[in-house]
Amino acid sequence: MRAINKKLQVKLLHTGQHYDNLMDKIFFKELSIKKPDFNLGVGSGSHSYQLAKITLGVERILKKYKPHIVIVVGDVNSTLASALVAKRMNIPIAHVESGLRSFDHSMPEETNSKKTEEQNKNIKIVEDATCTFCGCVCDDMELHVDVDEKRIIKAKNACVLGRAWFAEHTIEDAPAALIDGKEVSVEEAVEEAAQTLVKAKFPITYGLSDTTSEAQKQAVAITDYIKGNIDTTTSVCHGPSGLAFQGVGESTSTLGEVKNRADLVIYWGGNPAESHPRHFGRYAVTPKGMFTPNGKKDRTVVLVDVRKTKSAGVADILIRPKPGKDFEVLWALRALVKGVSISTDIEKETGVPLEVLTDLVDRMKNCRFGVLFFGMGLTMTRGRHFNSGALLALATDLNEYTHFVAKPVRGHGNVTGADNVVSWQTGYPFGVNFSRGYPRFNPGEFTTVDTLSNGDADAAMIIASD
Repeated sequence: MRAINKKLQVKLLHTGQHYDNLMDKIFFKELSIKKPDFNLGVGSGSHSYQLAKITLGVERILKKYKPHIVIVVGDVNSTLASALVAKRMNIPIAHVESGLRSFDHSMPEETNSKKTEEQNKNIKIVEDATCTFCGCVCDDMELHVDVDEKRIIKAKNACVLGRAWFAEHTIEDAPAALIDGKEVSVEEAVEEAAQTLVKAKFPITYGLSDTTSEAQKQAVAITDYIKGNIDTTTSVCHGPSGLAFQGVGESTSTLGEVKNRADLVIYWGGNPAESHPRHFGRYAVTPKGMFTPNGKKDRTVVLVDVRKTKSAGVADILIRPKPGKDFEVLWALRALVKGVSISTDIEKETGVPLEVLTDLVDRMKNCRFGVLFFGMGLTMTRGRHFNSGALLALATDLNEYTHFVAKPVRGHGNVTGADNVVSWQTGYPFGVNFSRGYPRFNPGEFTTVDTLSNGDADAAMIIASD
């Protein structure tokens, strides 16, 4: 305020909402703040009473002095009431606030802060929005949208990846449809696309990872009708896992079940701390669940990776096999689960001592609910789909003793949905060909990279993927 006073004429308004010496005069004295120009003397009262009194007093002063800007501080009733009046009088507002937010909307301060921000600009707040950047699909976002600038300026609750993703979203001033670079109506574009696909000898449909399951179902129907080829982004990502699902099967669950029930969490070949930053805090490690009321204290976290990543910090047990030896470790664990003796030479082969494997098997067989999360560190190394298949088979073996599930840690928001829909409709997860009038599955031939590199495709419909 002292700095502003040197260049601008400033009026200080004190509402009197806080009037006790320790909540009032002491701050003016210790911070050397000038005596207020106005004091409304509002005093104690209910939330509605204080808002009404402050609103009337602030309005009277703003009408008289017609300021160029109103600066409001904090998250109290005075903050909100002053902002409401200034907004109604079309006076620009600056909101100064420090400290962390609780996001507990039962607290009046939280509501005051949120509503004040709404007055600050032409801001629209969208609650419980869903972030589809990664497979966590967190649905507790609070998005602050600048309606004038048509962009998201804040994404509360989002991780660092989610915030960057939301910040990139703007309403592009671009035509809804183009043909050969020229703007046309949507109807014209749809007709042209339909004719192109129908006339093609080998049309392909690709993507589907960032759209709804309903749209994915329609994409399968279109591809079936035109006797084309359909593939999802899984073929260039968790493709080996898809092959393993097809060959071995999958014992799975929702992330909500993991949060509420899992007392043994194993990450294999993944680094969620960097790839899925909220996975630990929202679903699998620290959150308190129905049967895990103490959060992390009720869970044992195991990390299996050839290198020490940033995720290692949350692990109670860190296992580092030799590079390219995941399959051998998994097969040894399967043997131990089934009661088969393993030679101590296993350490020389895999880099993991027999006692470590034995301890892990004991923990897996005696937990209440176990989960194996696996990433591309498992699926894209030596062994590929055999690695994924071994892990899925291990989960199946463990279900003879307890409840165990296996889940890939996926990238795009609904790529798992795409695989599930294509499987439900065709019997296969990706890389499906309808050219003979029925679905055929052959990765390496009917996956998109191969149809393009081999020069087979003569038309392509790319849906909801980059």
